Amino acid sequence: MRKLDDRTVQRIAAGEVVERPASAVKELVENSLDADASRIEVAVERGGVESIRVRDDGVGMSEADVRAAVQEHTTSKIEDVDDLESGVATLGFRGEALHTIGAVSRTEITTKPRSADDAGTKLTYVGGEVESVEPAGCPEGTTVEVTELFFNTPARKKYLKTEATEFAHVNRVVTQYALANPDVAVSLEHDGREVFATTGQGDLQSTLLAVYGKDVAASMIGVDAAPEVGSEFPEGPLEGISGYVSHPETTRSSREYVSTFVNGRYVRSPAVREAILEAYGGQLASDRYPFVVLFLEVPAETVDVNVHPRKMEIRWGDEAGVRRQVRAAVEDALLDHGLVRSSAPRGKSAPEEASIAPEAEDESVDDDDEPTGGDEFDNPDSEGSAATEARAKPETSDSLTGGGDPASASDAGAESVDADTGPASAAGETTDSGSAGSASSTADESASRP
Repeated sequence: MRKLDDRTVQRIAAGEVVERPASAVKELVENSLDADASRIEVAVERGGVESIRVRDDGVGMSEADVRAAVQEHTTSKIEDVDDLESGVATLGFRGEALHTIGAVSRTEITTKPRSADDAGTKLTYVGGEVESVEPAGCPEGTTVEVTELFFNTPARKKYLKTEATEFAHVNRVVTQYALANPDVAVSLEHDGREVFATTGQGDLQSTLLAVYGKDVAASMIGVDAAPEVGSEFPEGPLEGISGYVSHPETTRSSREYVSTFVNGRYVRSPAVREAILEAYGGQLASDRYPFVVLFLEVPAETVDVNVHPRKMEIRWGDEAGVRRQVRAAVEDALLDHGLVRSSAPRGKSAPEEASIAPEAEDESVDDDDEPTGGDEFDNPDSEGSAATEARAKPETSDSLTGGGDPASASDAGAESVDADTGPASAAGETTDSGSAGSASSTADESASRP
């Protein structure tokens, strides 16, 4: 038995945090958002395996700042454990991310503070070591270029999936942050081709159009609820719920398009997801999930965001109250549009999966367009965990085909992309966003019911 040296330990730890290209993209995009960027451009080559570039127009860093940022356990975002316990108000810790990514790649950081008269700084960081620091002519903001990811950790590189699958993960990460930040112009490019781009004008509906396409965007129903005086909104810890949910027949067979955000951070919460599904009153097929982009506002001190290494899961202080509030908010929105009933006969509502085709944001979606569907919907047989278990074991034998999901299109029969990194838009490997036409609508198609 022997004790590993610090350098080896750091590489192992970095490989555990940066599992794949999407992990690096996630950290870098979060840094850009925390740097007050109004524009973020993400470009990857070969699914991110060959290179990743994230460019922003945020506050930038001085030479001293960027030198410090690549050192281990450095950050400008928290001071001590009290900041963690009171609820982290930022998405990540820039220093930790840059050090961790640079430990398992060749990383070049070019940055310039806002309103700086002097030149910017370019720092080259390879395998955890600073190779060079020099002046650089560059615009205000920060650009991080990552190449040869896992070049010094071959065991980690060996377990990367196909380029298409790795890009599907990257796509999901960028999509989730575009949806979470409609006031930031976010673009994604793969192998020199634009996948999608949002305008950053603060309109979530147009952002949905940009990343999912016209058919999905037109099917989305607005949700807006808060515990105001005289409101029937249930008591609970949430201070507000807003966003969109889709028509019961605009669905996918994967839950990856159920995107929930708590105080702006994407999180996976089984309690919230089950509450959303319960709100549909059983009118979804057992193996289908709606499109959801839902924002929950809650006092930071009432949730624990540190129960997951990548801060994707949280622990609620009052989980039952959260479920009541989410279910009521979504159910009210669907009822207002006549999309759920309390006593509808049970049937099989399983149209084809909704197609996803990102479109330019200059095509507006009419908020008055009402999605159409069948006249009969399903009724719940059970609630809570029993309903979730039933969904995990589909009762229908209908053959379902994807609508342009890059993972399913590229790796069908071989591997599936997990939902760890959120939703995906459907361009990339299968659809060129520049030539994608309107996807065929499935919202107005109904399967025959008994």
